[in-house]
Amino acid sequence: MKKRADLTEHRVSSETVFEGRLLHVKRDEVRLPNGTITTREHILHPGAVMILPVLPSGDLVMERQHRYPLGRDVIEFPAGKIDSGEVPLETAKRELREETGYVAEHWQFLRSIHVAIAYSNERIDLFLAEGLAHHEASLDAEEFLEVLHVPVAQALAWLADGTITDVKTIIGLMMLEQRLAHSR
Repeated sequence: MKKRADLTEHRVSSETVFEGRLLHVKRDEVRLPNGTITTREHILHPGAVMILPVLPSGDLVMERQHRYPLGRDVIEFPAGKIDSGEVPLETAKRELREETGYVAEHWQFLRSIHVAIAYSNERIDLFLAEGLAHHEASLDAEEFLEVLHVPVAQALAWLADGTITDVKTIIGLMMLEQRLAHSR
């Protein structure tokens, strides 16, 4: 078997360009495998979760909210940032309850995804939530959204026609579609 080349880039120096509440932007000098020095700009992110909540009826709990960088409303699954010291499953439980008012009896970790590997270390852990019971939502003061109950067929139609453009939601719906196909 042929030996694999070492493609590792080694940090030579690093500077913080911006440090915000959510994101930290870094500019690093790195040594490439051939010895050349170049610059890498990247964003450090604390990580996040996304929940695929399935109601006893089979409908999905989704959200419509305005996303400022896009300048429009989007339809997506509940999601949120992992707080310092918090394990992802606890974040998922907290975010589902805060945003939608739902509490799930059954949780299943599905996978981790990296959404922008060229310039960010952001990892999103995806969870399936079933056995939902509704309680009261408690949105953050700066959070405004509409909770939707969406039949799977409608969500898949929105996926097919491009209504849903959020990559984490697209991946979640594709995973859900695959699970449904295997259960038939």
